[in-house]
Amino acid sequence: MFDLLGESVRVYLQRPLRERRGFLETFARSNLRSAKYLRLSPATTDPRTATEWFKKVGGDLDGILAKRLDAPYASGERTAMVKVKQIRTADCVVGGFRYARGSRLIGSLLLGLYRDDGLLHHVGFTSAFKASERRELTKKFEALKKPPGFTGSAPGGPSRWSTDRTGEWEPVDSRVVVEVAYDHFTGGRFRHGTKFLRWRLDIDPRQCTMDQVECREGKSLALLQR
Repeated sequence: MFDLLGESVRVYLQRPLRERRGFLETFARSNLRSAKYLRLSPATTDPRTATEWFKKVGGDLDGILAKRLDAPYASGERTAMVKVKQIRTADCVVGGFRYARGSRLIGSLLLGLYRDDGLLHHVGFTSAFKASERRELTKKFEALKKPPGFTGSAPGGPSRWSTDRTGEWEPVDSRVVVEVAYDHFTGGRFRHGTKFLRWRLDIDPRQCTMDQVECREGKSLALLQR
């Protein structure tokens, strides 16, 4: 829970956040003490405290909402708030690629990480390449075409991220490593597309493991229970 819109016959939509938060804390003290799976989200006006949340929770924390204390509740709008995301980086193996829709030039590179089982698992993609770079990238990776690409989970299986082109991809020899920036990792893959940063010629593909992105279970819940 992070906002209180009304209680009984009283409506708080037009009250500023600083008042709604106070009402919410009072409500939580009276009603949530025995709730096993429901917690009041922490809040602070100290930037240093928010920074510590990022450090303590790590990749389990998608972001922190920053809201104006003087703003009323605005349903469906983000005019008085921003989401501050924690941008992190990871070294990934390129296990395949997709052509851009309606083209024979590369549209995206498919990324993989090794698990403890020794297999390369598909975890997402990166596609932020300039149009002038795509022709050379296409030549580079077409020369590396080689199945299977991914030896563990591969693109094409059913998931919440599936699209009509999920099964359309080309496997490549898993020898190329890239560094990408990402904001959140969940369900065994990057939640959004990643941002390409650089080629990592100094990294052995086998060094690209899941421990870069996976965090200890329960850290988010521990923060909420403080």
